[in-house]
Amino acid sequence: MNAIAAKSPASIGRRFPDGFYWGVATSSYQIEGAWNDDGKGMSIWDTFAHTPGNIKNDDNGDVANDHYHRYKEDVALMKSIGVKAYRFSIAWPRIFPEGTGQHNQKGLDFYKRLVDELLGAGIEPFATLYHWDLPQTLQDKYGGWRSKQTAKVFADYAGYVAEQLGDRVKHYFTINEFRSFVEGGYQVIDVDVGGGKKVRLGGAPGLSLSPIPN
Repeated sequence: MNAIAAKSPASIGRRFPDGFYWGVATSSYQIEGAWNDDGKGMSIWDTFAHTPGNIKNDDNGDVANDHYHRYKEDVALMKSIGVKAYRFSIAWPRIFPEGTGQHNQKGLDFYKRLVDELLGAGIEPFATLYHWDLPQTLQDKYGGWRSKQTAKVFADYAGYVAEQLGDRVKHYFTINEFRSFVEGGYQVIDVDVGGGKKVRLGGAPGLSLSPIPN
């Protein structure tokens, strides 16, 4: 095939559609740090990572990338590489330390500052409302996502965040990878890595429940 034949009209005309966003993504526990700053409550990942033996080297997200304190630098870095969209997640226990009830204004204000910084840099914010860091109180009280009550409380939390940030944030994701954190957190997953070996993967809250019978 010569070079001219290879350039078909279809291949020449391929382009991303108008309105397509090029961006980057993170999750709150992975980058924010400040695990107990400014009134934030405990999450199941705080508890899981602080339990000796759960994480290699007993590493945790207490500091992580310190995004909570360095978000302006992080947004400047995003802008410098031409990022046009940023998908971040909101830490539920930073907004509602007990999962429900009285909100934490300092936690909410952090996300307001972050969103304002993003918009000022020409970066469109995309907020994920749940990326696995359930308030520990909801795990203790209801058994986490095993209870419909947790789903009801999540709806209240989601509505509150949308109400507070809706003038700034127009794009939302509700729950990230439901199957991953349910299977990994409540039952663990055995992954075949070849050579007859399997690796057991798990996560917060670190349970190993029996399968539900068919």
